[in-house]
Amino acid sequence: MKCALITGGSRGIGRAVCLKLAGMGYHVLVNYKSNETEAQKTLSQVEEKGGSATLLKFDVAERDAVSGVLGKWMETNPDHTIEVLVNNAGIKDDVLLMWMKDEQWDNVIGASLNGFFNVTRLVIQGMLIRRYGRIINIVSLSGLKGLPGQTNYSAAKGGVIAATKALAQEVGKRNITVNAIAPGFIKTDMTEGLDEKQLKNLIPVNRFGEPEEVAHAVGFFASPESSYITGEVLSINGGMYS
Repeated sequence: MKCALITGGSRGIGRAVCLKLAGMGYHVLVNYKSNETEAQKTLSQVEEKGGSATLLKFDVAERDAVSGVLGKWMETNPDHTIEVLVNNAGIKDDVLLMWMKDEQWDNVIGASLNGFFNVTRLVIQGMLIRRYGRIINIVSLSGLKGLPGQTNYSAAKGGVIAATKALAQEVGKRNITVNAIAPGFIKTDMTEGLDEKQLKNLIPVNRFGEPEEVAHAVGFFASPESSYITGEVLSINGGMYS
């Protein structure tokens, strides 16, 4: 059975990606950290659309948890091939650097950058053996241009962007592509506190994006048709920044 693993798949962009890849015929592995209710909603929506999914609860920032839960699942399901990995998990905790606490830096870096390393290192072994894989990293506009109050988040996502480009060169000969998608303002719980009426004036298309618009791009990068594209960062921000 061909599988797609989506970290942070219980809500927002992650949920939209789960539904998209399930629609492409993948058995979806929905990773989540703690929100059981939202994870179950994702599972139900996948099944309602005729797909199949498995919930995997672990914190991507915790190396032992990744190996203990995901590693164990891979060992006990040798007939399930993880063909697509979407590193979507991440958090933000905005504050100016001068007031930033140690845990605000560590937690944000841990979720995005360390999470990318912990999960990808484990999953890529099978891709290398099978000589096929698609890795898609969800980064951010913040990682491309930097945003005030997001030094931690910009550093985390910028690190993943650099890692995307480096890893793409390491594994390209094995028919594994590694790309990133950098969303701008997307309607999710991460942007609920923002003033959309004011901010949309900064966006040429004059609106926030929808999670499904990001998911469509993930679907393309996950497909065989994208096989000659690797090491790229695709901006989905309504023309705000390129």
